[in-house]
Amino acid sequence: MSIAERLAAVRARIDAAAARAGRDPSTITLVAVSKTKPASDVAEAFAAGQRIFGENYAQELVNKSAALGHLGIEWHFIGRLQTNKARAVAPIATMVHAVDSERLARELGKRVPEGRVLDVLIEVNVGGEESKGGVSPATLPSLIATIMTIPSLRLRGLMSIPPPSDDPRRFHRALRELRDAHGGAVALPVLSMGMTDDLEVAVEEGATMVRVGTAIFGARA
Repeated sequence: MSIAERLAAVRARIDAAAARAGRDPSTITLVAVSKTKPASDVAEAFAAGQRIFGENYAQELVNKSAALGHLGIEWHFIGRLQTNKARAVAPIATMVHAVDSERLARELGKRVPEGRVLDVLIEVNVGGEESKGGVSPATLPSLIATIMTIPSLRLRGLMSIPPPSDDPRRFHRALRELRDAHGGAVALPVLSMGMTDDLEVAVEEGATMVRVGTAIFGARA
């Protein structure tokens, strides 16, 4: 299958899941995750109508945004971000998905170009995994409060990467319930959750943004 055909198949999956949940599919944003894939693949997906792309590594974001600057792509940074890479990411990304510390939030805030505001999501470690980033549910309020004091950042919602599980639904539901407990969809409109294998369940549980790589670009080398 071509990238255009895979994109169409992913959009059909999103539409079907939204219909089952009684949701408008236009309220769900697809982020095409292009990590480790060449800029030519991103250009092919762009030609097929995809406009938002997610990168996991700062240097890849820098390189691809330079190579494809003429296209007007909306870049999201979705991976774990070290504070020393904030300088590279903040001027390029429209949204950073995985803010997981006050230190990172403050560093990003310093690196946003003057006159711009950077949208951010807080990553929550819904599975309590030591190997993953993200704040615990207990420390979420503190990070929300910190971000709200940084004028160059705009908190838009929450993000999670659930642990491998036969039942991802409970983790997606947990993130939605956390969002609802901290101001709901008015205060935190974005729920970034769901990937290639579990996007349907995520949509059914309220995802407004799904991050899909393999189903669009094929398996990574």
